[in-house]
Amino acid sequence: MDPRGPVLGIESSCDETAAAILAPDGTILAESVFSQIEDHRRFGGVVPELAARAHLSHLPGLVAGVMERASLTPGELGGVAATSGPGLIGGLIVGASYGKGMAMAHSLPFVAVNHLEAHALTPRLPGLLPEGASFPYLLLLLSGGHCQCVAVEGLGRYRRLGTTLDDAVGEAFDKSAKLLGLPWPGGPHLERLAQQGDAAKVPLPRPLLGREGCDFSFSGLKTAVAQAVAKGHAHADVAAAFQASVAAVVADRARHALRMAPGVTALVVSGGVAANSAIRAALARVAETAGLPLVAPPIRLCTDNAVMVAWAGIERLRAGMTNPWNHAPRPRWPLDELTPPA
Repeated sequence: MDPRGPVLGIESSCDETAAAILAPDGTILAESVFSQIEDHRRFGGVVPELAARAHLSHLPGLVAGVMERASLTPGELGGVAATSGPGLIGGLIVGASYGKGMAMAHSLPFVAVNHLEAHALTPRLPGLLPEGASFPYLLLLLSGGHCQCVAVEGLGRYRRLGTTLDDAVGEAFDKSAKLLGLPWPGGPHLERLAQQGDAAKVPLPRPLLGREGCDFSFSGLKTAVAQAVAKGHAHADVAAAFQASVAAVVADRARHALRMAPGVTALVVSGGVAANSAIRAALARVAETAGLPLVAPPIRLCTDNAVMVAWAGIERLRAGMTNPWNHAPRPRWPLDELTPPA
């Protein structure tokens, strides 16, 4: 059953403060994101205390803004969904507490959203595919903190097929970009630099390529980048070689994962690294060979956002899944822990 009104989503798990309102059918009525990149750039990464303070400062204004643009009062909402893990605990407490307070004040149902589930359910948002992606599908979740192959079998039913043995892919992008003297966050800067280089000029390893299963490993590749820089290779060539290596590895792991999850309806890529055009192109070839559609969210919905949180809230409200006021945010909350007991 659809929620009785639009759903407010709140995202505050890392360094984006975001709010969005979706109609029960998934129509985006209003969305807003405040990026804290400039606050953290001089530190070369996210400072948790600064992030939490920024969430506390900006979230009320963002929520008021999306409510105004959607022409809604709180009492007209059908529920409130807030990211409650995994992530930086200070930011999670800010967002979840604000969401619970708003829901409690207006007698609305509250949904504590798992950030990874929000990414996993994004392809079901109507508009990305007719009627949204249907279960089951294969998800590649690629971000700065996560790198997983997951069989998405239904709401709350996630089977992890493989994960990283060391660095997440987004982390490898950022660390390699730093070795190349690029600003943080490094992924977009490295992609632009790679367009000017020749990958063939710098031999870099492709970790676990061809290995059974679909686990990932990027720490050795990062070390190889450091060695290539030390040898004096042109930075653009190193960037191109790094990106080509990652794209090849991700495509290889996706092929293996598809063999481990027969019967899926689509290959889905989500998370911040899904914005990389070379990786999208490599996965598009894998999907085409398998006779499946590749579903990748619009760039703005690859990184942390509240649209995906509100949509996850709608999916859970439809299934009658809500959370009590004493639900505590969790800095670690594995996706497969949402799977109900057999």
